[in-house]
Amino acid sequence: MRKTTFMPSYSRNEVVLIRYPFSDLSNAKVRPAVVVNSNHPSKDLILVALTSRTHSLLSGEFVLKEWSLAGLNVETSVKRAIFTIHERLVLSRSALSAGTIHKDWTSPCGNG
Repeated sequence: MRKTTFMPSYSRNEVVLIRYPFSDLSNAKVRPAVVVNSNHPSKDLILVALTSRTHSLLSGEFVLKEWSLAGLNVETSVKRAIFTIHERLVLSRSALSAGTIHKDWTSPCGNG
């Protein structure tokens, strides 16, 4: 009999926790990120990094209006960092079942 393993699927705009490497790969930190791709058979996720830094934002970065509804603990900004990981590298999903980012929760930053 063939053993079936449950593979989680992640939805676009879902908040997840990942081990995010520093750009020089010297270390890593556990950080939240947002899934930006749709479900795909490859099991790879395209993510955008989140940060608690909400001041001096770069062009294209913005503060989430309803960050707490997405399961985040502090005021949060979306960074310009986009990356791909395999879904098994996700440490956990948002603590709240409503751990997703909705389009109307964003406010683009005019910096830069």
